[in-house]
Amino acid sequence: MAKKPRKQQSGGTPATVALSAAGVEFTVHAYDHDPAHPSYGEEAAEAMGVSPDRVFKTLVADVDGDLVVGVVPVAGTLDLKALASAVGGKRAAMADPALAERTTGYVRGGISPLGQRKRLRTVLDDSALGHATICVSAGRRGLEVELAPGDLAELTGAVRAPIGRG
Repeated sequence: MAKKPRKQQSGGTPATVALSAAGVEFTVHAYDHDPAHPSYGEEAAEAMGVSPDRVFKTLVADVDGDLVVGVVPVAGTLDLKALASAVGGKRAAMADPALAERTTGYVRGGISPLGQRKRLRTVLDDSALGHATICVSAGRRGLEVELAPGDLAELTGAVRAPIGRG
């Protein structure tokens, strides 16, 4: 794990606080969120000038009655069958948004795989490993964190599997 933490801004989110506490190197990217934009992830990629294959969205699914997080590129979709298989499950469906918000402590469009209220099993799409750094939500709309995919996997205990499509 990289061990050069960047200076933390005051008023950090649970995600940035967790990263700082772990001593992980990361960069925070803030941008003005447009509520009318049709895609939170694509908006983040455009605002940061980053390729959409390096910006990952955090999706919460119900796998056989348990909530599981899938982290996939914003340019694609989550393969629910592959997600279920990656955690030894049979069936997966997207979780109720209100339940996802209550469980993670974040609002939709700002759910981070880091610093969740209740730590959920996490699966990181293996395409992340093809990049030196990726961006994920830092815990609120208009705020992203850039870090090494290996650090994200280690901090979340993520399984790495091909769960993204497109």
